[in-house]
Amino acid sequence: MKLLTLNCHAWQEDNQLDKIKTLAKVIKENSYDVIALQEVSQSIQEETIEGAVKKDNYVLVLLNELKALGVCDYDYVWDFAHIGFEVYEEGLAIVTKHKIEKEHSFFISQSDDTNNWKTRKIVGATISYNEEPITFYSCHLGWWNDEEESYLHQVDSLYSIVRKNERYFLMGDFNNDASVKEEGYDYILGKGLFDTYQLAEEKDKGTTVEGKIAGWDQNKRDLRIDYIFTNALVEVKKSNVIFNGVNQPIISDHFGVEVETI
Repeated sequence: MKLLTLNCHAWQEDNQLDKIKTLAKVIKENSYDVIALQEVSQSIQEETIEGAVKKDNYVLVLLNELKALGVCDYDYVWDFAHIGFEVYEEGLAIVTKHKIEKEHSFFISQSDDTNNWKTRKIVGATISYNEEPITFYSCHLGWWNDEEESYLHQVDSLYSIVRKNERYFLMGDFNNDASVKEEGYDYILGKGLFDTYQLAEEKDKGTTVEGKIAGWDQNKRDLRIDYIFTNALVEVKKSNVIFNGVNQPIISDHFGVEVETI
C-alpha cells in the first residue's frame, strides 16, 4: 500500500497551476492508494459545483489534471475547516483510488468558529483494503505552546473520536518537530501510535520543512513535522520525503511524505 501526505499550501504558491500539474504527474507515476492533503483551499466567492465544493477547490483542480492525464479512478472527501487569508475556505482532503465506504469530518479544536483560523477539523475516509476496513484521517494540528488553542486538547479530541476498533492512519501536518523531546511528537506516540518513519526499513532524513514558513516565522532549523502515524504495528518498506527539490520539484512550503507498507 502506497500513501502520500502533503500540506499543499493551496493558492499561496507562485506558479500554482504548474505545481498542481507536477503533483498530478507524480500521483499518476506512483499510483498512491491514499493521499492526505492539508490547506486545501477554495475561494469564498467562487461558483459552487457540488455540495460545499467550489469550482477552484484545489483538490477538484488536481483531479481534473489527473483526468487530463488519463487517470480517472480517484475519488475524494473534502471539508471546510476555517477561513484562510480572508478570501479562502481552507479545508482538508483524503484522495483515494479505492471505494470510499464511509466519510468522516469532525472538529478537534476548542473553537468550531470557521472565522477563527486556529479552528481545526479532521477529514477522513474508510476504505476496504485486502477485505479489511482501514480509515485514513487527514490532520492539520496547532502548536505545542499555543495558549489560545491547546494542542493537548486537539490530540485528546482526535484520539477520542478515531475508530479504535479498526486499523487507522493519521496523516498530515502536526506542527510539532520530532526532535523536540517531551512535547507534541512524544505526546502523540504516548497514545500508543506508531510513526511509520521509525518503522521503515529504508528512510531518508525525514525533513519536511526547511527554514521560515507560515506558522514558523522564526524558524531557522530543519524540521520533521509532517507524519504518517498508525495504530497497528505494520511492516514499512520505505518512508521518503518528496517534493523537496531532490526527490521531485518543490510544490509547497512543506515537503510531502510518501510511505510504502508491505
